[in-house]
Amino acid sequence: MRRLGRFVLRRRRLVLVLAVAFLPIAAVLGGNVKQHLSAGGFADPGSASARAGRLLESRFATGAPNVVVLVTAKGSPDASVDDPAVEAAGLALAHRLAGEQGVRAVTSYWALHAPPLRSQDGRQALILGQVPGDEDAVRDATASFAARYHVTTGPVTADLGGAGAVFRQIEDQAQRDLRRAESLSLPITLVLLVLVFGSAVAAGLPLAVGALAVLGTFLVLRVVAALTDVSIFALNLTTGMGLGLAIDYSLFIVSRFREELRAGHDPDRAVLRTLQTAGRTVAFSALTVMVSLAALLVFPLPFLRSFAYAGVGVVATAAVGAIVVLPALLAVLGRRIDRLALFHHRPKAVEEGFWYRRARAVMRRPVTVVVAVTAGLVVLGVPFFHIDAGLSDDRVLPPGASVRRVGDAIRAGFSSKEAAALAVVSTTEFDAQTPARTDDIDRYAKALSSLPGVARVDAATGFYLYGMNLLGPNQLSRRFTAPGRGAWLSIVPSVEPLSPAGEALVKTVRKAPAPFPVLVGGESARLVDGKAALARRLPLALGLIALSTFVLLFLMVGSLLVPVKALLLNVLSLSATFGALVFVFQDGHFAGALHFTPTGTINVFTPVLLFCIAFGLSMDYEVFLLSRIKEEVDLGRTNDDAVAVGLERTGRIVTAAALLLAVVFVAFAAAQVTVVKIFGVGLAIAVLVDAFLIRATLVPAFMRLAGRANWYAPRSLRRFHLRYGIWEAEPLDIIDVAEHRQPSTAAAP
Repeated sequence: MRRLGRFVLRRRRLVLVLAVAFLPIAAVLGGNVKQHLSAGGFADPGSASARAGRLLESRFATGAPNVVVLVTAKGSPDASVDDPAVEAAGLALAHRLAGEQGVRAVTSYWALHAPPLRSQDGRQALILGQVPGDEDAVRDATASFAARYHVTTGPVTADLGGAGAVFRQIEDQAQRDLRRAESLSLPITLVLLVLVFGSAVAAGLPLAVGALAVLGTFLVLRVVAALTDVSIFALNLTTGMGLGLAIDYSLFIVSRFREELRAGHDPDRAVLRTLQTAGRTVAFSALTVMVSLAALLVFPLPFLRSFAYAGVGVVATAAVGAIVVLPALLAVLGRRIDRLALFHHRPKAVEEGFWYRRARAVMRRPVTVVVAVTAGLVVLGVPFFHIDAGLSDDRVLPPGASVRRVGDAIRAGFSSKEAAALAVVSTTEFDAQTPARTDDIDRYAKALSSLPGVARVDAATGFYLYGMNLLGPNQLSRRFTAPGRGAWLSIVPSVEPLSPAGEALVKTVRKAPAPFPVLVGGESARLVDGKAALARRLPLALGLIALSTFVLLFLMVGSLLVPVKALLLNVLSLSATFGALVFVFQDGHFAGALHFTPTGTINVFTPVLLFCIAFGLSMDYEVFLLSRIKEEVDLGRTNDDAVAVGLERTGRIVTAAALLLAVVFVAFAAAQVTVVKIFGVGLAIAVLVDAFLIRATLVPAFMRLAGRANWYAPRSLRRFHLRYGIWEAEPLDIIDVAEHRQPSTAAAP
């Protein structure tokens, strides 16, 4: 950091010129990033369900229905989809859909006269179609014809639903949510920064770095999206992280710079000392966040991996802005940083500060504090034990969205889930037209249609309900075979596909005896396989996070106990956060106030992704506090004095940073897409619990109980830390230890 500081001081104007030049380049190149982000990536490419989908496409040129048109008969309450005028309009819509480019396997109630395609009251019926390709191809194809299937005139009304329409509307709504979040968070953040710093100039610096980080985020996402799939949700989340972390890091740097100026150093020396202390801490903190996010790479799902690529890039961008661009700006401003002061914050003597007195109060009764706060966090975390993981559907959108109206109507009025059919695909190739194979398929379809939770089975030999062949093969049955390529069957469930009952149906079908080897695909199968993939890799991800965080903290403080304590407290903090999310978003408490529809589940990927992000952010504040405590220990203070002084020096900064970061995330909690809302609420809770309960309460209590053992390490590890530890090899620039220390009532050891 000393060499970086000298470079920034010598080349301050060059650094600022390059930063200013970077802004329009990032805006131009990254401005269209939305067009390059993916709507999918939720499936494990190596799973049975994914392989079943690829077999359907390669052998039979088909797949599960992903286009749904809901047709409703208009007129009197007795109007029915069987009325001649309604039937004619429905058949015309089906014919039009079959003629759309890229749409295939179109069928309808009027073609099959299958009861599951007709609503229970007889006023609505379904047209189904299939668009080949991944989620992005389906989304783009659906967007090209979606408007033509919003019908309000004539004997029927119609609306378009299905996976493609859901992907498209989620993407559009996520973009609107991002703009709303930015418009809400920026003014509040500016006001809070002015209150923290008391100066408009000082308050503007973190926002300037935040703008640099956000535009840099767009550019990072654009580059990453050119190399691999990046989820559309990454845009909202990583933009919020970029802005929040840039403000966090800048707050820490600017506060330390002003502290060095008050200590009597000239601006250049203040910049150098700031980088050697706060700058080193910011760099280390950014590294811990990146390590947590990089753990997502162990999962095979592109959705999670995209957050690792994008998140690491975003954190790096925010850190570079804070430890390279911001110091150059501070060197140019110098003492003018306090211009346009609205009020002057007069620092008190250390022993008179609020956070010093709080730390001393906590350390006087450490056992009581530990028991009380830990018990409270455990109670908050209890709901997490009954988490029910699922996948998101159209209900992540507000009730006014057209695809949400279609989904609600199908759930309420239809006995089966036509668009969520399971595909049972033969893995071996054979001629399905031979009598022996025809008999096999017939017996297999009858057996599957008699299983609990099955509404209908469609096969090459006909259409089956309740163990019986109710309709023989027709023109639509041809799609279930291909000459010499085998056969496949479609199982339409009568249960909610993304539910425990839907998962149970998948497992039952997979265990059922089959006349030939099969793979089972579909929405429910994807959920089962996704959970299995997460369960297989989760121990590895958690182990990597724990090990790497332990090693990094040891390299920073040279202690064995402090890293273990940090890991345990982070887990305690996050368990409370997860419990609160289950209580709210799964169980539905405060659903009216937060404007979302509870489905009884939490998206299966949310806890994993939230853990990696929140763990990194929580470790952020741990690093801020520990670095200052270690600095005081190295200056000769006792353990208790170092903890109290360290909390006094960082308590105001950490809590202010947490409030600012929470403002950014709470703005995302106002999103209309429930997935984004969950992350906004979850991360806001995580940073606030961590800053106010963990760092300001449990950390000083535990460090008081451990005493000198906090800094223990075997002699061999101490030598290792002295040689390889993350600390300045050279002392701070012309530091006089006696000058640097503040008066303390406690004697040094």
